[in-house]
Amino acid sequence: MRDIERVAVLGAGNMGHGITEVVALGGYDVTMRDIEAELIESGYEDIEWSVGKLAENGIVDDPDDVLARIDTTTDLAEAVGDADLVVEAAPERMALKKEIYAELDELAPDGAILASNTSSLSITEIASATDRAAQVVGTHYFNPPVKMDLVEVIYGEQTSDATAETAHDFVESLGKTPIYVRKDVQGFVVNSVLGPFMVEPAWMVSNDEATIQEADAAMVHQRGYPMGPFELADLTGIDIGYSVREEAGITNPPLIEERVAAEELGRKTGKGYYDYENGDGADYETGDGEGFDTLRVEARMVNEAAKLIGMDVATPEAIDTGMRLGAGFSEGPCRRADREGLDTYLDKLETLHEATGEERFEPADYLVELVENGNTGQESGRGFYEYEDGEPVSGGR
Repeated sequence: MRDIERVAVLGAGNMGHGITEVVALGGYDVTMRDIEAELIESGYEDIEWSVGKLAENGIVDDPDDVLARIDTTTDLAEAVGDADLVVEAAPERMALKKEIYAELDELAPDGAILASNTSSLSITEIASATDRAAQVVGTHYFNPPVKMDLVEVIYGEQTSDATAETAHDFVESLGKTPIYVRKDVQGFVVNSVLGPFMVEPAWMVSNDEATIQEADAAMVHQRGYPMGPFELADLTGIDIGYSVREEAGITNPPLIEERVAAEELGRKTGKGYYDYENGDGADYETGDGEGFDTLRVEARMVNEAAKLIGMDVATPEAIDTGMRLGAGFSEGPCRRADREGLDTYLDKLETLHEATGEERFEPADYLVELVENGNTGQESGRGFYEYEDGEPVSGGR
């Protein structure tokens, strides 16, 4: 495994030029490559503007020094020929990524690490396009990379520990916080746990059990989340989550299907769950959430966390760090569940599963195991974490 000195970033879009900037700010020489000169020019101008703003705010001493570390090209061989690390930030299409990795297998140096910035696609399948699967890893930066601290470091089935650990150390050297995702599961950590936060309220509204305003008001004003699920979906784009679930074979609630069919995708189209052109946008009030079943939503999130821990995908610490830094939660779901009692969440899931028969409410084996063994959280001294004097000291199986 090579020391990381020279980096190539493939893509000059929002993520590509953002990662390029972060790498240059970290002191590395980096080449940003895209297929068209116009795309590169636009991405480089965005970097220039951003670095200038950082300098104005006293975060960067010499913007010219940062920009001097960045080269650009449309030639893939030129970009990756001497790279120790290649970060691919191409659009989220598996066929495209595999085409790129097949080329990288021919063009990148033998010891180079090949890292994908995918937020949802299988690292294992991407790596299958190469003869060096042990050197392929996921490094999922969050948007915008310059501001967001979290990076998920994701193992494919054949990713070596040396590759993952080098990628992890590289991310730390950029001043970011990496978390390990030790198995290649759909959604990785943050999107797996965030999924129910977005989808379960949509099921509840679809089934006339709640309104959009009730859900957002309750999750923000009663439970302390930075943004309601529908408000967040409007911000990120309703079609984004829809497409990820479609590809994963997860059924979208009718409410989401209707919005996508009507091309009401959120802020970017002027209308989504809320109207941003002719209305007041997210117009929920503090008291609108009375009666909304927040426990149902949180129980599903806790259940997803339990699945990840039980399958040795991630530790409780990694999950909580991911949700705080990647989703803006004030508290991770594992720590909150331990404090409030794992049996409370298990009871809710069992009740919903018995009443509906829906697979999404089936309790995770690991959650059941913890509760049956009396490990119900902070009060019992053991839950997702172990506790001494009321403080967590370790987490995991």
